[in-house]
Amino acid sequence: MGSRWFRAIAGQHQPGLNKRQNPWATLFVCICVMGMMTACTVETAPLSPGELNSQFNDEQPALSGDGRLLAFVSNREGVRSILLYDLRNKQYLNLARLNRRDAIAESPSLSATGRYITYIASDSARPEIELYDRATQQVQILTMGYRGWFRNPKISPDGRYIVFETSTRGQWDIEVLDRGSGIELDIPDYRR
Repeated sequence: MGSRWFRAIAGQHQPGLNKRQNPWATLFVCICVMGMMTACTVETAPLSPGELNSQFNDEQPALSGDGRLLAFVSNREGVRSILLYDLRNKQYLNLARLNRRDAIAESPSLSATGRYITYIASDSARPEIELYDRATQQVQILTMGYRGWFRNPKISPDGRYIVFETSTRGQWDIEVLDRGSGIELDIPDYRR
């Protein structure tokens, strides 16, 4: 019975029917096209000035070292994403390429001015610690090939070190990751 219904709605060739006589076929095609278009678009968080709190679950807040930016996890737009809010200008900032529909982002941490954001992203079989550079809008996976599970990554104010909890020894331990001396540090302008 289900297949007969589908044929009638889709307007597959039936004697005596044309497209004008079957408005359901047009409606069905429109719904399918709209569904495909929606699945291919990536919605972003509101970027205009707005209120910080909403009707959605907002959790896991993290402040930048200078106290200007607030990162948090929210389920706005129907996906758990990291949002960045400028407390001084009362507006959301764009995080191009950070949030993806196929990944769940958790536990954000900000460097001194918020240039670097570390977080846990679950987009494959296991979570990874990732670093997002707001200046270049690039994401870097920091724990690729690393054994064990991770939680609670925190970045140092200058962006060089990331500390996190790891289960590589069968218990939760603390580990420090040094990004190296060749990185561009996040140093506030007044200290340069």
